[in-house]
Amino acid sequence: MPPEANGILLLQFAKWPVLGEVKTRMIPHLSPQQALELHCELVLRTTRTLVESHLGPVHLAVAGDTSHPLFATCRDLGVSRVTRQSGIGLGERMYRALRMGLEEFDAVILVGSDCPGLDRRYLAAAAQALSRVDIVLGPAVDGGYVLIGATGIIPEVFRGIDWGSSAVYQQTVARLGEKGVAWAALSVMRDIDRPQDLPYWEALRRGESA
Repeated sequence: MPPEANGILLLQFAKWPVLGEVKTRMIPHLSPQQALELHCELVLRTTRTLVESHLGPVHLAVAGDTSHPLFATCRDLGVSRVTRQSGIGLGERMYRALRMGLEEFDAVILVGSDCPGLDRRYLAAAAQALSRVDIVLGPAVDGGYVLIGATGIIPEVFRGIDWGSSAVYQQTVARLGEKGVAWAALSVMRDIDRPQDLPYWEALRRGESA
């Protein structure tokens, strides 16, 4: 069934903010404290983007303890539910989160907390794509993806994927093809994961403050 405006769940994935355990690929270019601050800033930015899109309710799924004050701030910004991710490995956690979301909603759009270029237009394009396909992907510059939306989901799409590698997007596309899933792609976006991504992040912030 095509998703209606009130039938879409926006689901954000985020890590529990622990010093030295988030944005680890930024270290030692950034100090552990700077990496932690970057992580928290990106989490809050993503939450604001999702809430202010007004495309549907926003849920936050946390890898780790949900009681951190960061996630209370997310609630204050408009997140309606904070839960803990379940499953072993990123693929299983994503699959379970999407499957659970689809038990309540016609469509689920899942994003991480590392893509500051995400905006309402991009999210709306994902929602529109889901009126005609089962899966929509937002590819990332580094070979992963920044967004996956679904009106239906099968576990095979998340199995045998080299998570964290530059092959994630292509492997996922291949799996969708093997299973005959109707899918669509959005434009390529940039995650903020590595030191070489920081100039983009800094330019984005300068442009918004100008």
